[in-house]
Amino acid sequence: MTELLDLPQGDLGLLDTELARRLLAANLPARLAFTAADGTPRVLPVNFWWNGTELVMAGFAPSKRSTMLRARPDVAITIDTNDAPPECLLLRGRAEVSEADGLLPEYAAAMRKGGSEQVAQYLDYVAELAPRMERIVVRPNWVALMDFRNRYPDSAPGWMKRPADPAPNPTHDEAIQR
Repeated sequence: MTELLDLPQGDLGLLDTELARRLLAANLPARLAFTAADGTPRVLPVNFWWNGTELVMAGFAPSKRSTMLRARPDVAITIDTNDAPPECLLLRGRAEVSEADGLLPEYAAAMRKGGSEQVAQYLDYVAELAPRMERIVVRPNWVALMDFRNRYPDSAPGWMKRPADPAPNPTHDEAIQR
C-alpha cells in the first residue's frame, strides 16, 4: 500500500493509501459537484460504491441530474468526515451515465454500507418495483487527500503545516490546581 506522504496531490496512486481506502469504504455520502444546464454550479450528496477503479453512483431514472451530467460530464467529488480534524478525499473526472432496468447492484451495495435491517427491507421493496435506474460512473483522473494532521491542502499556510509547539497556556487541570 502506498504511504500518504509519498505522492503529490493529483496522483492517482493516492487511491492506494489507507486513508483513501477507508473513506471509499465508509458509510459516508459523496458530494458530487457539476455544472447545471444554466451554467451554474450544483452539489448533491449521493450514495456511492467504489469498485476498485470507479466511483459508481446510482439513482432512479430519468433524472435532471443525469441530463445535466450528459451535457457537461466534468465533475468533482468530495468524500469527507465531520470529525475534527476532518479527513477528505477529493476526486475529479468525467461522468458516464447509462440506464438499466431493475435494481442496480451498485445501488444495493451503496445502501448496504449502513448495514441496518431497514435497508434490507427497503431494497426488497425497491427490487419488487423493478425501477429504471441510472448508473453514473466516474473514473478519477485527479486525486487529493487531506487528513489535516500530516497532509494539508497545497495552499495551506506554512504555520499550519509545521509540527505543533507545546501549548504556552496551562492545561485545564493545571489551571484548576492554581
